[in-house]
Amino acid sequence: MFKHILVPLDGSQLAESTLPVAATLAEQLHATVILIHVIEKSVHTGVHGDVHLSKADEADAYLHKISETAFPATVKVSYHVHEAEVENVANSIVAHKDEFTHDLVVMCTHGRGRAMNLLFGSIAQQVIAKGTTPVLLIHPDRPKHIEVTHCQTMLVPLDGNPQHEQSLQVATDLAAACSAILHLITVVETFTTLSGRWTSPSRFLPGTTSRMLDMSVQDAEAYLDEMLEQISEKGVSATATVLRGDPAEHIRDAAQKVGADVIVLGTHGKLGMYALYEGSVANKVCCTCDVPLLLIPVGE
Repeated sequence: MFKHILVPLDGSQLAESTLPVAATLAEQLHATVILIHVIEKSVHTGVHGDVHLSKADEADAYLHKISETAFPATVKVSYHVHEAEVENVANSIVAHKDEFTHDLVVMCTHGRGRAMNLLFGSIAQQVIAKGTTPVLLIHPDRPKHIEVTHCQTMLVPLDGNPQHEQSLQVATDLAAACSAILHLITVVETFTTLSGRWTSPSRFLPGTTSRMLDMSVQDAEAYLDEMLEQISEKGVSATATVLRGDPAEHIRDAAQKVGADVIVLGTHGKLGMYALYEGSVANKVCCTCDVPLLLIPVGE
């Protein structure tokens, strides 16, 4: 389970909204926290309404203060300033994987708006797209969700893809460590909610497409029963539900219904036009849901 948590900070209050979650997780998992600030080349003087840290000594003093004040005494905290100026902050964060051997990145997502995020990606979304380390995204615009996250209730969307079951493995281990309950959901789309690569073919075979979707509900139920059996063998409590409609909307609504502390979701990390073409569920959930989102990179 997560033993080294990396928290990138840029000096803004928005980025600092990740600190309560990182502190709680670190305490629950007995993990070490690593704070990092990357000096950005040709940076603006301000960032999200705060002064942007562009000098190494200022950044070092800032991280030292955060390490002393934002975490309980039981949590081990270190910090690092990447002094060499970089043009791409996301690349630099990913590149530190070998140096810190961290297994989780906790970041605030405060990009350039929903549509722009979907097309180009915020720094947080670029980190998940470029790297192989799970990323926990925190939305700062809903303070009630970031005061304390104890991971007592976790929502795990699954689609039957064996690659995406990597997210279930992580969620199960995390639930065992935190004594949490898992809520599994599989959303089977309807003819009217199909998106991505399946949109065009469905127009030519509407009847066949609808019947295939209806038949897949039973397959989804059998699949979730199998997953529940595997989870129970590890001593973790879980429920499972099959829903019909738009996946992103149902994930958002289900998270609210069960009071999820975090959503655990496997993703291929697609950005830009690839995300639009594939109908990336992770991108849509990130843009429309304010529950902390733990993204698990999966292979192609």
